[in-house]
Amino acid sequence: MIGLMALSSLNLWAQDNTWERPEVEETEVKEELKDAKYLKGAVTEVNGKVVFNKYINAPGKSADEVYDIVKAYLVKMTGEKNQEMARIVVDDKEKHELGATFNEWLVFKSNAIMLDQTRFLYALKVRCSDGKADITMSNLRYIYDEARKPLHYTAEEWISDKEALNKKGTRLLPLSGKFRRKTIDRKDFLFNKFESLLK
Repeated sequence: MIGLMALSSLNLWAQDNTWERPEVEETEVKEELKDAKYLKGAVTEVNGKVVFNKYINAPGKSADEVYDIVKAYLVKMTGEKNQEMARIVVDDKEKHELGATFNEWLVFKSNAIMLDQTRFLYALKVRCSDGKADITMSNLRYIYDEARKPLHYTAEEWISDKEALNKKGTRLLPLSGKFRRKTIDRKDFLFNKFESLLK
């Protein structure tokens, strides 16, 4: 009887001991840290529409020079293999404005037995001025699972904080979260590329 009571007390002590729990909490914390840049506020909205915007400094460069550099890269982008039907739609050197639409693939997973990807459509608009460029990425849309039954999503209904995060805003949801992650990565790549070109 004493042995059973001692064993019972030991079990209660083990259950109350918090040193066993941090492993789970630590995993959750690591997951949150890994995804921190994709969480609450990472997808910005203007009047209910998902819009990414960045002002990029171009020290010592005139508006014409900024325009020429940005245009050259947009033209290069439209000719890339990954692009389908991408084109320059605004080319106004007098106003120093450029605009282009893109239709490319975001690949989530690719191996010998599986290709998980989505078509990603978006627009880039650039206003150039002396020493800077104002770049906006908008009108983001997706066409997923085209081979079977195409699913059409807008960024507003798919990658916004409300749609792609759990209620606490601490974790990406499995399906829409992967779209959010890849979209942010693509946006960061493009904005960083323009920043490096305009240095």
